[in-house]
Amino acid sequence: MAYQNPPSIQISDPEAPEITPTPTTTTPSKAFTPKFAVQKLKTNLTFRSKWAELNGAMGDLGTYIPIILALTLARDLNLGTTLIFTGIYNIITGVIYGVPMPVQPMKSIAAEALSDTEFGVPEIMTAGILTGGVLFFLGVTGLMQLVYKLIPLCVVRGIQLAQGLSFALTAVKYVRKVQNLPKSKSLGERHWFGLDGLVLAIVCMCFIVIVNGAGEKNRGCCGDPGDDDTRDCDLDGQRGAEGAKSRTSRVRKIIFSLPSAFIIFVLGVVLAFIRRHEVVHEIKFGPSSIEVVKFSKHAWKKGFIKGTIPQLPLSILNSVVAVCKLSTDLFPGREFSVTSLSVTVGLMNLVGCWFGAMPTCHGAGGLAGQYKFGGRSGGCVALLGAAKLVLGLVLGSSLAHILNQFPVGILGVLLLFAGIELAMCSRDMNTKEDSFVMLICTAVSLVGSSAALGFLVGMIVYVILRLRNWTKDKPLSAIWMEKSPEQH
Repeated sequence: MAYQNPPSIQISDPEAPEITPTPTTTTPSKAFTPKFAVQKLKTNLTFRSKWAELNGAMGDLGTYIPIILALTLARDLNLGTTLIFTGIYNIITGVIYGVPMPVQPMKSIAAEALSDTEFGVPEIMTAGILTGGVLFFLGVTGLMQLVYKLIPLCVVRGIQLAQGLSFALTAVKYVRKVQNLPKSKSLGERHWFGLDGLVLAIVCMCFIVIVNGAGEKNRGCCGDPGDDDTRDCDLDGQRGAEGAKSRTSRVRKIIFSLPSAFIIFVLGVVLAFIRRHEVVHEIKFGPSSIEVVKFSKHAWKKGFIKGTIPQLPLSILNSVVAVCKLSTDLFPGREFSVTSLSVTVGLMNLVGCWFGAMPTCHGAGGLAGQYKFGGRSGGCVALLGAAKLVLGLVLGSSLAHILNQFPVGILGVLLLFAGIELAMCSRDMNTKEDSFVMLICTAVSLVGSSAALGFLVGMIVYVILRLRNWTKDKPLSAIWMEKSPEQH
């Protein structure tokens, strides 16, 4: 298979989660009974750590809030309906997959809507329906599994690295520049001080680094039972260590267990009310009216040409293929299928877009962000989904007035760490040839702002390198799956 890869190089950073290609194993199928369903539901939704899961739920908001808010203010997207449907999607995906599987807006469709004033809600929804229909078809026919097997790991890593760096660069722009989210424009340099100043963003960033470090494997003293720091703390207690050292250990334990992303998000909400306290009077309680969107032939045509065609490659690569690979890397004990992911993305859009809910997909960046901040179970996204559902039913579209005052610099900080976490997954490329293909794919994706173009160039380079290694003693079919000398 094209995903066969050598074992990872040992990483010196003890906090970094190890990324190793997981071998495919066949598990015996269990008969589906009500008892088995209840047990699976309980297993998938059980919190590994209450504060960590709550913190992980905030890891996806750096991409979710800016896109949804911009479309709500610029294109009259029904925020209440979007919150209700995406909340339901979050709960269902948490139940099905048992990991923090994200639900994110389709970025290419959103970008087109924000850049073209004539690309309105009907065009957005038709683009989502058609994209979802194609993904659903690829899933149920098994064609997505064939795509997954044929795409080399180094090309997938190139797409992930490009997406991660793109998030990080956007995050830095959010922090450094004053943003007009509805128009997706930077208005000038951000002031150092203020309720949305550079100092605030820098303090939030330092706080996350202090609490979370570079990764989530070891978060600090007295964390997980198997950590070295935990054993040190136990030994110190048994030997009757000095009181000062014991107090330091307790402080470390408290600091390193803080839900950093949740605290920063709550801070942002408080600052939103302080920046403009009149927003309280603009809140209207009750859900937004859910109505079927009216489509014209022109909307279907424009939605397909300008929305579906650019979105499809990104959805296949980043929302299905890359998410499946990243999920296997982060949760090696679980099995993930591109068929299942493709079908769920398809169904989400085939249902919600008819009623005006923003087209959505899974995303490797969202998964990396939630994992970065502590999300480990389906309960993480189910909790986020429940919050979205409540907000959509209680506040509806009036929530946009609050989000419009949310400090953009804080959103940039959350997005920065999500992007870095996703980009770091590419560190398991151990051969120069694989790294070469990955970096070419990344460079083209970033410069051309197109994952599809980066994928195409990466595949061409990969095939050329394989053909270069061709010998008369080997058939062409063997060249494709051939391992380089370093891999033996």
